[in-house]
Amino acid sequence: MQILPGIHHLHVPIPESSLGYLNAYLVKADDGNLLIDTGWNTDEAFGALVRQLGDAGVSLCDLRYIAITHVHPDHYGLAGRLLQHCDAKLVMHEIERPFLRSRYLEYANLLAEVDQWLRINGVPDEDWRDLGYASMPVLELVQVAMPHITVRGGEHLMVGDFDWEVVWTPGHSPGHVCFYESSRRVLVSGDHVLPAITPNISMHTQSMGNPLGDYLVSLQTVAALPVEIVLPSHGEPFRDLHKRVSELRDQIERRRQHVVAAAGEAKTAYQIAAEIPWNTKGVPWLDLPPLHKRAAVFETIAHIERLCAEGVLCKTIKGGTFWYAGKRSV
Repeated sequence: MQILPGIHHLHVPIPESSLGYLNAYLVKADDGNLLIDTGWNTDEAFGALVRQLGDAGVSLCDLRYIAITHVHPDHYGLAGRLLQHCDAKLVMHEIERPFLRSRYLEYANLLAEVDQWLRINGVPDEDWRDLGYASMPVLELVQVAMPHITVRGGEHLMVGDFDWEVVWTPGHSPGHVCFYESSRRVLVSGDHVLPAITPNISMHTQSMGNPLGDYLVSLQTVAALPVEIVLPSHGEPFRDLHKRVSELRDQIERRRQHVVAAAGEAKTAYQIAAEIPWNTKGVPWLDLPPLHKRAAVFETIAHIERLCAEGVLCKTIKGGTFWYAGKRSV
């Protein structure tokens, strides 16, 4: 579906996911075409993507660039398969590149690191193995291809008269990028700004610095851009970027308050995560799927670490476990 002249919105199905589909974006030009994000590697997703490209008058061999907002499976998973059928240049942030090997090819060390991270953050014995292996099924949904071009932010992808600036927006992933076309005031936002849900901002063994702090700074970065339409990875395109950024900040502040209230005297990140409210559609904490529970724990740690950096919470280590408490109780 063409949403702006030369820009087509492609729906790539994500089977067995509440998200439903990924939004990929095709930018058409006489000197080649740009595809932003791919979907994950299933026959259904591949067929749907190829069919919609064909509806737009483009075949795989017509692609000049495949640009990836970040290397989570629903955004990157089809890249290797697509590149078997075309000579496009694969583009991603340089920080994301090492994740391809450590997450999808040689992941034994990462599993061990995640195991230790879960234990030190208080995940009980009955949960830690399920949470540690919760992401393993996604390995089947990714066909790895290494990038031809890595970026840092500030570079420009020129396709016809489109001039897409790479905007580095760490938070949801350390090397997440958005793509901004200033003359048309269009922002392809990836998972950085979504219209209906809050992106998961996690702190885990491959995080860098303060992911939540980085995310808030990145929100400020995109909010400063003159944008008329936002093209997100999930949900429908929308227009009021400033309103949505304000809503996201408010949601983060509410979660911050919940974390502070739950911390109390001294608790682990797992205990705090189990006590704060999540949108689980009535499913109690103990019954959440392991991947959802793990994401909640990692997101809670991101909030906790920011609060520790601000001096609101204190961290101690006892018996090989991190414990967090409000300043008033120390």
